[in-house]
Amino acid sequence: MKVVVTREAGWNGVIRERLPTGMIVEEVPLTTTTYLEPEDVRAAIENFVAVERFRTLVVTSERSARYVDVALSASATDVEVCCVGTATAKALRARGVNVGVTGEGTAEDLARHISNGPVLILGAMVQRGELKSSLLARGLEVLPVACYETIPLTLDKIEISKVRAADILFIGAPSAWGVAHEFVNPDTWVVVPGAGTAAVVREEHARVIEGWGPDLAARLTELALAE
Repeated sequence: MKVVVTREAGWNGVIRERLPTGMIVEEVPLTTTTYLEPEDVRAAIENFVAVERFRTLVVTSERSARYVDVALSASATDVEVCCVGTATAKALRARGVNVGVTGEGTAEDLARHISNGPVLILGAMVQRGELKSSLLARGLEVLPVACYETIPLTLDKIEISKVRAADILFIGAPSAWGVAHEFVNPDTWVVVPGAGTAAVVREEHARVIEGWGPDLAARLTELALAE
């Protein structure tokens, strides 16, 4: 089977390690990332911190983990750290951060585990609003702060042909799907990390598999045998 991984160069290692042997793998990056300076992130939160320190910190992606020290300096000593996805949790633990809750489902599922505000959310320049809305509905004060911007890439003819030919296509975020969606074959299986991206893809595509966990190889092997 032909597999296309679409994260930026250097970010596809874990996916490759979890693929079954014998699969043909191509890389077609769909987005690139620009990062804010840590001091810019600090400046975005310093006025709020002058009033009250954060009781809960939510890190929404692995790319945001590099800013955790800035966020913790603006947080209470007993801050609870939550994150989205096992890759983010791993990146935080590598920095010595104790992760309390790792969300793998919807924003609402993660929100149920958060009871103390104010809440600081570290993420992309453009963030999906479900988590913030869920927390606000529960009466918590929320401050989303951008750490990076994801920029869509324009695919050339060769890259488009690779996406069209994929039996399995990995899509890591809604921004990546926005680049690829018009080129994806209806028979292609699109593999996404979690429920948030899955919901976006399912608006246009029927064949979606959720989860990039350790059981990925077994699941894709079963899929290959069934095809």
